[in-house]
Amino acid sequence: MKERMNIVVVGHVDHGKSTLIGRLLVDTNSLPQGKLEQVKRNCEINSKPFEYAFLLDALADEQAQGITIDTARIFFNTAKREYIIIDAPGHIEFLKNMISGAARAEAAVLLIDAEEGIADNSKRHAYMLSLLGIKQVVVAVNKMDLVDYSEETFLKIRKDYIYYLDEIGIQPAAFVPVSARNGINITNDSDKMPWYSGKTIIELIDDFKKEKDEEQNNFRMFVQGVYKFTAGSDDRRIIAGTIASGTIAAGDEIIFLPSRKISKVKSIENFNKPKRSTATAGEAIGITLETQIYVTPSELICKINEKQPHTSDRFRVNIFWMGKKTLTPGKNYKLKIGTNKTNCVIETIEHILDASVLENLTGRNEIHRHEVAQCIIHTEAPVSFDLNNELASTSRFVIVDEFDISGGGFITSNANVKRRNNNAYHPFELELNNLIRKHFPHWEVKSLEEIKFENINN
Repeated sequence: MKERMNIVVVGHVDHGKSTLIGRLLVDTNSLPQGKLEQVKRNCEINSKPFEYAFLLDALADEQAQGITIDTARIFFNTAKREYIIIDAPGHIEFLKNMISGAARAEAAVLLIDAEEGIADNSKRHAYMLSLLGIKQVVVAVNKMDLVDYSEETFLKIRKDYIYYLDEIGIQPAAFVPVSARNGINITNDSDKMPWYSGKTIIELIDDFKKEKDEEQNNFRMFVQGVYKFTAGSDDRRIIAGTIASGTIAAGDEIIFLPSRKISKVKSIENFNKPKRSTATAGEAIGITLETQIYVTPSELICKINEKQPHTSDRFRVNIFWMGKKTLTPGKNYKLKIGTNKTNCVIETIEHILDASVLENLTGRNEIHRHEVAQCIIHTEAPVSFDLNNELASTSRFVIVDEFDISGGGFITSNANVKRRNNNAYHPFELELNNLIRKHFPHWEVKSLEEIKFENINN
């Protein structure tokens, strides 16, 4: 079977996302038989000029208004792999749908209208990709036919946009001049732009690096429950859960985090199924242990001989807030990652982005509905996790406000500072460490005692 990859297509409204995807479907022969002819026939009956975007616009409102409202998932194939393309909305009113769509992507194609140039949303969408941790990006400068395939226009857009992308930490794989309507540089090149000798969109998409499949990653499984059976002399004590990533086998030495208790897997258990010796990502299983230890639901199981996750009560996150009430520093919330639930507070709000208009907000210390923020979270007890760029499945969390799931996000870095005598952080300690992180981001700050002030003077 071919490998599968999720990519998202983003850009300002009317810059040609749906047209590009429609063209990709046609040029890679990925449409159901007769679909293209059906859409062309409907256009003829309704006296409308055919548009490749009509292949995607499934909702009546979208066809009437010409804007993509929901996040559509489209499948197409190349000789190398299968793709799921996420057509993310470009209109500012539908930005929350764009967030939910792009969060599932491994790479992105970002469109810019050659005639209109770099719109504000072109920058905002790129910033959103950066917040979501999507680093593999191809920039397609579309509608080159409207500027007479001008090399000068293309180079100016590339020069201006690459400067902005560099500021937000995105290094694009390439800039490609295209005409989605005319099928130029999508799957085939053209003599219309002899000055461009680079790859087509389809070639660049095939160059994207695939993330590891979940079963190839380090083993992670949150404990969901512990069950003891006594009927019929059955003395098994089964630790149950769903494997988030990696594989497990009888005989593997495992560690439970954050308690750091160690044992070996004696057997793999499945309800009403034949015995087996291995299991892999996505499977709901039970395990028994050679050495019996006391563990509680919420612990994260890992293999001793693999890379260990982080364990901390303080970490930096990107949060997408959908709660009706504002997210406020100092207020108690419940954080849920896997099966682990713990009380937490927002310690610091570092940046806020209004997701309805994608504007940076300053001078405010609370997060409103549909806003995206970079924050530091402080939990009541240490939790174990991976970072978003390491293993997505164990970096994601939700925040519960009272009884409602009001937000979600992912962990981007461990911001732990060791406590002294298990006391709460002193305000000066927090302020000093935040200052050091700002000006010396390469330093790993551990505790005040370990800070060398002579280095700061340097």
